[in-house]
Amino acid sequence: MTSYAAAGVDIDAGERAVELMKSKVARSRRPEVVDDASGFAGLFDASALLSYRRPLLTTSTDGVGTKVMLAQRLGRHDTIGIDLVGMVVDDLVVCGAEPLFMTDYVACGKVVPERIAEIVGGVAEGCRLAGAALIGGETAEHPGAMGADEYDLAGAATGVVEADEMLGRHRVREGDVVLALASSGVHSNGYSLVRHIIKLADLPLEREVAEFGRTLGEELLEPTRIYSLDCLALARSVEVHAYAHITGGGLEGNLARSLPPTVDAVLDRSSWTPPAVFGFLAGHGKVAQADMDRTFNLGVGMAAVVPADAVDPALALLKERGLPAWVLGEIVAGSGRARYR
Repeated sequence: MTSYAAAGVDIDAGERAVELMKSKVARSRRPEVVDDASGFAGLFDASALLSYRRPLLTTSTDGVGTKVMLAQRLGRHDTIGIDLVGMVVDDLVVCGAEPLFMTDYVACGKVVPERIAEIVGGVAEGCRLAGAALIGGETAEHPGAMGADEYDLAGAATGVVEADEMLGRHRVREGDVVLALASSGVHSNGYSLVRHIIKLADLPLEREVAEFGRTLGEELLEPTRIYSLDCLALARSVEVHAYAHITGGGLEGNLARSLPPTVDAVLDRSSWTPPAVFGFLAGHGKVAQADMDRTFNLGVGMAAVVPADAVDPALALLKERGLPAWVLGEIVAGSGRARYR
């Protein structure tokens, strides 16, 4: 006779993981969350949307990419879920949407309850930081398809925005100013290149790096900054025309997505000094500036486009919220490109 356990799937371990993560997930709860006794689905009270004139539901889905491989190598699993939330919810907020709830999916070669609880605990913490509720998810054990210590995670979130308050390229005009909102580091893009550099230069993740004040591994696992509450607060306080979430494709590629075809964003490279990690990677990997520009955020995780008269109050509000920000460039007549001067 054989069994599911003999095939490599441990149902008891999965149930233990659920019990361990419950208290962490509860910290992300919003008042609109409704308990589902069956546990098969997450419920969210949509009557809160009745106060909207024309609510538009927004949705986004993403993963963390190969950054998970560094987390696995270092045995550090408590922040990778924050990265997941940042990648998902900060796409939602670009149009001015408030993130409402999120679900996650973790696939692994073997369910280790404590490890799964750490991963999902990070997702829950990210949701708390984003103001969203983690209302459901799934953990799947894939023996044979993944190694015992391997896992991957993905998630999806839903948000809402008032139709006539939606932000985007339709609001951007010549004379606007581009603000940079600082990243916390590499975030979650470009890690295939990061890992290639590590292998090429034979860099140990445990190496202490003076410029970082910590090890290379710790620097690279710094979780993605979550901007949603800051962006929502900014849009409530001053006039904001557009946001751009700076992920794969860099500043030029992502900011161009938020521009109409009649203007350009002209960016001033001298307005900031990228965090040391980017110079470290470029130097050890001999990476050309053009590739750095296309691959990484280079210290700018979100960009905001605002009218010129909103610059000072916007920067003051972001400073008050503890988010470094500065004038990155300006909007001029053009053809829908973002470029450095």
